Amino acid sequence: MQTKDYIIIGLGLAGIAACEWLERAGKSFVVFDPDQEGASKIAAGLYNPVILKRYTLPWKAVEQFDLALEFYKALEQKLGIPILEPLPLRKVFSSIEDQNNWFTASDRSGLDRFVKAHIIKNKNTIIKAPHDFGEVQETGRINIKKLQQHYRTYLKSKNALIEARFDYSQLQLKEHDITYQNITAKRILFAEGFGVKHNPYFNKLPLVGNKGEYLIIKAPNLKLTTAIKSSFFVVPLGDDCYKIGATFNWEDKDWNTTAAARNELINKLKNLITCDFKVITQEAGMRPTTGDRRALIGVHPTHKQLAILNGLGTRGIMAGPYLSKILLDHLESGKSILEEIDIKRFSS
Repeated sequence: MQTKDYIIIGLGLAGIAACEWLERAGKSFVVFDPDQEGASKIAAGLYNPVILKRYTLPWKAVEQFDLALEFYKALEQKLGIPILEPLPLRKVFSSIEDQNNWFTASDRSGLDRFVKAHIIKNKNTIIKAPHDFGEVQETGRINIKKLQQHYRTYLKSKNALIEARFDYSQLQLKEHDITYQNITAKRILFAEGFGVKHNPYFNKLPLVGNKGEYLIIKAPNLKLTTAIKSSFFVVPLGDDCYKIGATFNWEDKDWNTTAAARNELINKLKNLITCDFKVITQEAGMRPTTGDRRALIGVHPTHKQLAILNGLGTRGIMAGPYLSKILLDHLESGKSILEEIDIKRFSS
């Protein structure tokens, strides 16, 4: 029988962040993850602190952003691989009014760090941007696929990864700990994304889920060196390839790609660029989103050995390190969880 401090379920961005904070604290753990579907796997990887639809900052944006950059830089050093790629992000202005809204945002406290008043002229004749661009400061891209691959290898080298689905029926709850198969642990932390819908201990939480689909295209004449945001993102991947997306579907709750999403993205892209392109592949994933756009963090109301880290939505890159630290500070040091993200808000 193995004895661990934690069992972690899921190795997306939330799970990786939890592993890192636990390891820094000297805690032992083992991760269960079958290396199959997951929202982190298909995410574009952009880190951007500004909501470009409304020119606002999301909840705790600056705290999340600064901690995330420090966190991923430390991961680069630890794994010995580059995963952080500075990448300018330009917003395509839809109108003069949109430009004026940008100027207004550049004067707001907090936003003024990331939104500058100057206009970037469109010099790429392939892109239809008659009102030009605004450029968000300090943006970039995380190579999530590389991070996950190397982190899996790292955990395997420590015998800390079990590539299997977690079987809830085999979980035995005791007074002060839990047992699963041949492992005894003080706590189990569920960071399974939309898979929590199958979790009998937390499946009553209002995780809505939002399906997003992306296209990978090849467009040799586009020649983009920045990411651009219109009503969707275009993210350069290198070798004349680009990630296009994403769609938002609140109805479908599966991982299957659809013709409707493909056509939607192709039509939007044709309205933005004039060059030919070839669709290489299409991807779909379920974002773990909530109705109030706040995370789901905390411990089970009855079984205090069970904890959840979920509901990171569309901003897992920024939110993962920050939210996982809040949860683990609570579990290990008794620090309070902010009311707006604590699952206790659904107990009444």
